[in-house]
Amino acid sequence: MRAIWKGHIRFSLVTIPVLIYSAVDTEQAINFHLLHRKDHGPIGYDKRCKKCNTAVTTEDIVKGYKYEPDQYVIVEKEDLEKLNLKSTRVIEIEGFIDAKEVHPTLYESPYYAGPDGPVAQQAYSLLAATLKETGKVGVGKVVLHEREDVVMIAPQEHALVLYKLRAPSELRAIRDIPQLEGKSMDKDKLRLARSLVDSMSTTLGSLNLADTYHDALRAMIEAKVAGKEIVTVEEEVKPVVDIMTALKQSIERAKQQTKPMAKAAGKNKAVIAKPARAGTKAKK
Repeated sequence: MRAIWKGHIRFSLVTIPVLIYSAVDTEQAINFHLLHRKDHGPIGYDKRCKKCNTAVTTEDIVKGYKYEPDQYVIVEKEDLEKLNLKSTRVIEIEGFIDAKEVHPTLYESPYYAGPDGPVAQQAYSLLAATLKETGKVGVGKVVLHEREDVVMIAPQEHALVLYKLRAPSELRAIRDIPQLEGKSMDKDKLRLARSLVDSMSTTLGSLNLADTYHDALRAMIEAKVAGKEIVTVEEEVKPVVDIMTALKQSIERAKQQTKPMAKAAGKNKAVIAKPARAGTKAKK
């Protein structure tokens, strides 16, 4: 795992040297190349100046900020390094708050923080243990990818996780969602719904949360490589007419805990499951 940032976490007079790592693994994603439909030739990213139509290299490209039409101020890498912001090198914890104060809609990108060297290990572990015991999280700011962000420092197992936080002003008001009723709920329906939730209660680790779209996409690609015919099997989705009947049937189904039988695929055919629209029939 390669660090993307090196600096310190600091609160009051306590300073902890840390390394920041990206917590998201992007190498599992399937990436497509842009090709010419006629001859399958790769479509390249043409780095060409729109003013003089000259092809340029990476060394010829600079960053510019437009302050007037066709007027730019050039910002070099050295200029960015001269920014004397504390958050470029130090994550200054401004305070500790209850973790429940941070609404999940404010969470953005997660990062792992690790101790930078043996000297930092004791202070790092102490902060992680203290946050875990108190239910608190630290809030501060850091510059990552040429942008200063508010971050939350939270414990996870024996480590620390940083979450970039959105500003509350970035979020739209949830009350602006169309067709929200906000009416009192029928007690019988609520009782059945709670019973269904209870019957389906489990743990996060017991759930199958595999990326089925990714698996189906890879199966489709492998089938095309092997020259197989792609057969789409659509699942019928019936619209809910009577919510009470649907709740009762769902409760019985959850109690039975039956698993649907997998359909056998043809010898040289790849079967890709695809949800159907409500009211449509499955292809046979």
